[in-house]
Amino acid sequence: MPAAVSRLFSPIRIGSLELPARLFKTATAETRAAADGSVTDEVVAFYRLQAKGETPLIITGNIYVTRQGKSAPRQLGADDDARIAGLARIPEVVHTYGGRIFAQLNHCGRQVVPNFVGNRDVVSASGVTDLLTGTRPRALGADEIAAIVEHFAAAAARCREAGFDGVQIHSANGYLLSQFLTPYTNRRSDEYGGSLEGRSRLAREILAAIRRRCGDDFPVIIKMNGADKLPLRNGLSAAELAQAAQRMEDAGVDAVEISVGHYESGFPMVCGSFDLCLRHMVRGSMAQLPTVRRLLMRAMRPLVAMASNRLWPAREGFNLDHAPEFSRRLGIPLICVGGFRHREAMEAALASGRCDAVSAGRPFIADPFFFRHLRDGEPGPACVDCNGCVGHLGAQPADCYHPEVRSQKDAMLAREDV
Repeated sequence: MPAAVSRLFSPIRIGSLELPARLFKTATAETRAAADGSVTDEVVAFYRLQAKGETPLIITGNIYVTRQGKSAPRQLGADDDARIAGLARIPEVVHTYGGRIFAQLNHCGRQVVPNFVGNRDVVSASGVTDLLTGTRPRALGADEIAAIVEHFAAAAARCREAGFDGVQIHSANGYLLSQFLTPYTNRRSDEYGGSLEGRSRLAREILAAIRRRCGDDFPVIIKMNGADKLPLRNGLSAAELAQAAQRMEDAGVDAVEISVGHYESGFPMVCGSFDLCLRHMVRGSMAQLPTVRRLLMRAMRPLVAMASNRLWPAREGFNLDHAPEFSRRLGIPLICVGGFRHREAMEAALASGRCDAVSAGRPFIADPFFFRHLRDGEPGPACVDCNGCVGHLGAQPADCYHPEVRSQKDAMLAREDV
């Protein structure tokens, strides 16, 4: 009698798209675009390797839908029709290897260091200062909100024309749509504030606008927090966020991916160790903070690293704790990201019924052939959760910065003749 097929390597349908397995590459900022946001050979090469590794679904790093929503240098943009030809290079190379790719669309809102990006017009749901960066945004007006809806819809239409297989709306991790959803950052009294219905209105309007522009046969998924993790602030619990996800399903979204936290939360979204991460961060994005914050960050770095190591140690499936609230409410696939490294942990997550698919980011940075190696039981460079890559995001290209693992990766790629 043949052995049962692992659920991890069984098909799953997301909207009109059937995928051959249930391990996806989650979005990670590439920091490989040109200064003006256009596609480069570096970007194409980054995704080519993941596609060559037979990854069933790749989700790009956050692509800004309007220049106002750009969060870091060398970030991809989908804010103009002139971008379409360049963007088309990404799905073209992924499809060459039989893979599928979604474009993640985002507006950073208040989560930006203005000097880092060169953007002084920082906006959010309300004028609530970001405690990490010190950035104080202004509240968006109703006419500006309508324009943002159109920016997302137009960007999605460009990505469809460019050949992407779907898009992901980024409404997690404290970015603009997450800022609208969370009471702590949304103090509005108009139709976009107050109740959960009001706070989720912007995301639902964006989804409806994308459907009008792209049709019902174009997969649209959303990334949301499983929990806000904002102690002593008015953040959302898993139960409340699951209710918001149910509203997204009612509005026509095809799948939900859950993450966790805002920038102000610390590091719950990338559990591991933080010594290397913070060393890179204070030389990169944090070097552009206001003077007092920059100096304080440098002075406190060892203590912050020590505390972070204790608060957020490496753990596989660390967002699964939030998943049951979502799986109970949703009839669409639930994707869970959060520290997955080993086949056994992924299969256990799926077998538990808490999610329908899993996603990972850092393992694919360490080993772009991670999916193929995992499926075939072959060794490859293994992420050790040092978060050196996270510390460099926005300042250096996404890559493995752990010396030993990076050496293994370089040797593997040399053998593969890539």
